[in-house]
Amino acid sequence: MRVARSKGLPQRAVLLRHVLRNSLVPVVTLLGLSVPAVLTTGLVVEYVFNFPGLGLTYFNAAVNADYPVELGVTVVVGIATVLGSLLADLAYAVLDPRVRYG
Repeated sequence: MRVARSKGLPQRAVLLRHVLRNSLVPVVTLLGLSVPAVLTTGLVVEYVFNFPGLGLTYFNAAVNADYPVELGVTVVVGIATVLGSLLADLAYAVLDPRVRYG
């Protein structure tokens, strides 16, 4: 930041190019890994307000011992976990030019 300021860049450019890009890496990590949590934490709201959703479907399948539905929901949450991690990794390459893949 000191170098960018000493070059005469405006404060907005320093914040956007240097500060924001470096500070977004941990945020992207948390967002990428919280994708499955968004799918599964809706269970309480779905159960209380009787909204049809993935969490309520999983809960009803667990109560009724419906194993194929439980397995299907588990696979969907697993795929969401993998896709969230993949999108976070791809966002790393966009945000931080030091990250190289391949």
